[in-house]
Amino acid sequence: MAADQPRCILATDVGSTTTKAILIEKRGDEYRLVTRGEMPTTVEAPWENVMIGVRKAIKRVEELTGRAILDDQGSLIRPQEGDRGVDYYVSTSSAGGGLQMMVAGLVKHISAESAHRAALGAGAVVLDVIAVDDGRSTSEQITRITELRPDIILMSGGVDGGSVSYLAALAETIVQANPQPRFGATYKLPLVYAGNKDAVDLVDSICEDTMELHVVENVRPRADVENLGPAREAIHDIFMNHVMAQAPGYGELLEWVDTTIMPTPGAVGHIIRVMAKEYNATIIGVDIGGATTDVFSEFEDTFTRTVSANLGMSYSICNVYEQAGFENIRRWVPFACNEASLSDWISNKMVRPTTIPQTLFCLMLEQALAREALRLSFQHHRELARKVEQEQLSVVWRSRKDVMKSSFGTEIIDMAKLDILVGSGGVLSHAPRRSQAAMMLLDAFQPEGFCQLAVDSIFMMPHLGVLASTHPDIAAEVFDKDCLVRLGTCVAPNGTTRDGRPALRVKVTLPGGEVVEEVVNFGDIKRIPLAVGEKATVEAEPVSPLDMGEGKGKKVTAEVHGGLVGIILDCRGRPLELPSDDRKRSEKLLAWIEAMDLYPMDLVRKYLEESPITSADAAQQEKGDKRRGIFSLFRR
Repeated sequence: MAADQPRCILATDVGSTTTKAILIEKRGDEYRLVTRGEMPTTVEAPWENVMIGVRKAIKRVEELTGRAILDDQGSLIRPQEGDRGVDYYVSTSSAGGGLQMMVAGLVKHISAESAHRAALGAGAVVLDVIAVDDGRSTSEQITRITELRPDIILMSGGVDGGSVSYLAALAETIVQANPQPRFGATYKLPLVYAGNKDAVDLVDSICEDTMELHVVENVRPRADVENLGPAREAIHDIFMNHVMAQAPGYGELLEWVDTTIMPTPGAVGHIIRVMAKEYNATIIGVDIGGATTDVFSEFEDTFTRTVSANLGMSYSICNVYEQAGFENIRRWVPFACNEASLSDWISNKMVRPTTIPQTLFCLMLEQALAREALRLSFQHHRELARKVEQEQLSVVWRSRKDVMKSSFGTEIIDMAKLDILVGSGGVLSHAPRRSQAAMMLLDAFQPEGFCQLAVDSIFMMPHLGVLASTHPDIAAEVFDKDCLVRLGTCVAPNGTTRDGRPALRVKVTLPGGEVVEEVVNFGDIKRIPLAVGEKATVEAEPVSPLDMGEGKGKKVTAEVHGGLVGIILDCRGRPLELPSDDRKRSEKLLAWIEAMDLYPMDLVRKYLEESPITSADAAQQEKGDKRRGIFSLFRR
C-alpha cells in the first residue's frame, strides 16, 4: 500500500429510509471492516436536514467501537489521532428518492434507448422516456413531463451532421412543459444535451431562458457507435454538485466528503465494474429492495444497469404478484396455496412493509415472490443489455417498422459465460439459511456451466463503490474479505432430457486429495461440501444432449471455489421447468428442499401432512377458509 493512503476510512450511504455508516481500518497489512451502524434518514419532515441522520449513524459507530469520530461541535475529527478521528470520508446517497430523471430522444429504440442506458448507468431512476415515435401526442408528452418533476432531463437524438428539425421540436416540447425542480424554488432544471452536435446552438436558443443547458458528446455520434461515458459523467456531476446541493442539509455533507458523493445505485455499479476487472470475470449483480430491483452486469467490456422500478418485496410487492401471476408464484411452494389467501397476505405485506415472515409457509411464500421479482427484473435487464453492430443497423434502417416494434441488436448476456453472480437486498442477505439465498439466485437467473454464487453480507457495496473511485485497491480488498459472503459454485449443464435419466458425471478432487464421484440424474440437485476459501478441481461430463459449454456430451474441467453451501450440482435443466401436475411438482420441490437443506424437514413434513397438494384439494380448502377466515393458512 502507498504511504499516503488513509489508515482509517469512514463511509456512509444516505438511503431513502436509513443512513448506514461503516468504518474501515488498516490492521497490520490489510484493510478490514471494523463495524457498521445505521439510523433513520432525516431528509424529510419533521427534520428536513440529512446531516441529523448522518451524525446519528456515525454516533452509532462511535458507540460500537469506542472511537471518537465527531468533536463536541459535531464535526469530523480529521486526520486520525491515535484512537480518535478518521483520515478519509466518502458518501453515497439515494435520499428523497435518489436521482430521478426523464429521457427524451428522437427514435424510441435508437437514440432514446441509448440515452436510457446512459441515465441508468449514472444511477438514475428513469421516470419516463419521451420520443417522437412513442405513440403519444405532444400535449400528452407535455403533461407527462410537467407531472413527474424530474431532477434532470437527458435529451438525445440524431447522428452528428444529421437533420436538426426534429430536435428543435423535441426541445420545444420540453420547454412548453416547463418542468419544475423538486428542490430549490429559484433553481433552473438541468437539461443534458447529448445529441447531434449541429443542433447545439438551436437547442440552446430554445431552452436558455427556462433551463440550464449542459452539452456533452453525442450518445450516438454515428449509427453504429454508442458513446455513453460523457453523458453519465455529466449526470453524476450535475446531480451531486447542483441538484442535491438544493436538498436540506446536503450543502454541509458536500463540505465533509473527500470526493464527490455518488448516487447509491451508481456506486453499486461502480464496484461491480471494479471487481469484474479485478477478477477478470463476467459478473451479474442484483439488488432487490422494497420498491425496486436493480440488475448490473459486465459482459464483453460492456456495463449495463437496469432498474425495475415497480418490482420489490414490500412497497411494490403487489406489482410482483400482478406481473408474475398466481400460478408462477404458487409453483415454488410445495403446499396448497389458494389465490384469495395469497392476495390478502401480499396486500398485508405492502401496507406493513417492515414485517417479516412468522411461519415457514409465509417464508416460502416470500421467497417464491422474490424468485419472480428477480426473474422478471433479469428478463427486463436482458432486453436492454445489447450491442448494436453496423450491419444490424443497416437492416433496421431499411425496415423502419423494426425500429418501432422492439429493441434490436445482439444480446450480450450469455449465462454460459457468467463467472460470478452476486445478490444483495434483505430477502437474499438476511435469508435464514444461506442455501435459501443460493436457491433463489439459481431459480431466478439459471446460470449455466460453472458459476460462483455470493451475497453482500451487510449491504456495503455502495460504500465500497464510492471508495473505489479514489482507492480501488482498498475497496477491492474489503469487498473480497468482508463484503462478499461466498455461497459456493454452481455446476449446471444446459439443455433438457428425460426426467430421471443420468445427466451429469462428476469427479471432484478436494483440497486434501480426496476424490468424490457423483452421477446426477436429470431433474435432481446435489451438494458436495467445500468450505469458504477452499478450491477443488471438478471434471464434469454431461450426458448428451446436455452441454457444459464445450458441446453436447463433452467433458469440462475447472477449478471451483467453495462457500457456505459448497459445490451445487444442478441438473434440473436449462431452461428450468417444473411439472404441471401438482403432486409431481410438490414431490420435486420437496426433493430439492431436502437436497439443499433449505428448511427443517420435520417442519416441512408436518406442513405437508396438514396441507393438500392438488388443485382440487386446494379449491376445497379455499371454501373452508371462507368459513373459518381467509388467514387460516397463515396461523399454523
